[in-house]
Amino acid sequence: MTLSLNQWTTRRWTVREAVDGCARHGVEAIGLWRQNVAEQGLAESVRLVRDAGLRVSSLCRGGFLTGGDALDDNRRAIDEAAALNASCLVMVVGGLPGVVPGEPLGEISRDLPAARARVAESLQVLAPYAAEAGVRLALEPLHPVYCADRAVLSTLKQANDLAEPFGNVGVVVDTFHVWWDPEVLAEIARAKIFSYQVCDFLVPLPADVLLGRGMMGDGVIDFGPLTEAVRKAGYDGDIEVEIFNADVWARDPDEVMAEMVSRYARWIEPTPGLPG
Repeated sequence: MTLSLNQWTTRRWTVREAVDGCARHGVEAIGLWRQNVAEQGLAESVRLVRDAGLRVSSLCRGGFLTGGDALDDNRRAIDEAAALNASCLVMVVGGLPGVVPGEPLGEISRDLPAARARVAESLQVLAPYAAEAGVRLALEPLHPVYCADRAVLSTLKQANDLAEPFGNVGVVVDTFHVWWDPEVLAEIARAKIFSYQVCDFLVPLPADVLLGRGMMGDGVIDFGPLTEAVRKAGYDGDIEVEIFNADVWARDPDEVMAEMVSRYARWIEPTPGLPG
């Protein structure tokens, strides 16, 4: 497993700048975001990544399947992931219908089981489309605090159960979202892991809990057991550092990259009992 920059960690950078930053800092892979790819242009993003010799460890994001008709947008996301030869398309499945992140509540559905059923129904449509395109869908369970507005999948078990029937549907193991789960190590062992993302869980959390991610070592997560479990499960892909943090975003992205490389070497790369 090798280090990858998730583009959101250096949010100020365009695709071109992030690709150049990876080259300067010796990072071999990049996780891209769809809106940044759209701004750069899909064909140009493909060219930049190819010319730099990088791998696309993921494309963020598809999903938000629980409200409205999201199938067409997800088909477009799958096509973009195929063009970029992304290792997977990350799927953040969406919260309760009508609940919009960051906006006051209006007319909403409180039927959580129905929202989860809608995710399962959507996968029945999208998984075959993705398989034809050669794209893997990676379901990302989010911390329960995001259940209402971002992801009705809150545990790795839920994601594993949904992914199980499909050969090309797996999961994202994101340390920020799963570190608290008492069943996480057992669920990692049974998972089809398509992406491993790392960052720390800050205490206290900021007022906007979405921005509570920190650089590895700045919070409370014990990365060793999680990384060891991911490796023992057979995952040998890239490890993305994905950080949502206003202070990190305000810094010089080159400084952030240098610190990311250093923190990865200290907190993630060494795993006791396994080749490092």
